[in-house]
Amino acid sequence: MSRYDMTPDEARAFLQRGTFTGKLATVRADGSPHVAPIWFVLDGNDLIFNTGRDTVKGRNLARDPRVCISIDDQTPPYSFITIFGTASISEDLDEMLVWATKIGERYMGADKAEAFGKRNAVEGELLVRVKVTKQIAQKDLSN
Repeated sequence: MSRYDMTPDEARAFLQRGTFTGKLATVRADGSPHVAPIWFVLDGNDLIFNTGRDTVKGRNLARDPRVCISIDDQTPPYSFITIFGTASISEDLDEMLVWATKIGERYMGADKAEAFGKRNAVEGELLVRVKVTKQIAQKDLSN
């Protein structure tokens, strides 16, 4: 372990801190990458987000579940986590409401969480669960 590596507890705390936006990379049909921002929460070791079924990332995930997600703190001393994983998708609206509400609470605040959840747990949306297969987590890069 290098002096910059996060412990598992540090990595988990980092992923749950504040409102960091993930940068999700998926694979297009022609094999080229597509990157898009996501809001996310954790469920155990899984990372959860939602997206539209007909978005580029939604179509890519339905065809190829491989993903890479980068989350970084852009303030000194700079830290980041890169997650490699496999996504599974669900269209279960009851389950989606639970997770979309949790995402809304994290990024919009408790007072707007329920409205965000209801807006995003609708037909045409996907609930995405990423099983982490590899993670690189480093901290304090400028120290």
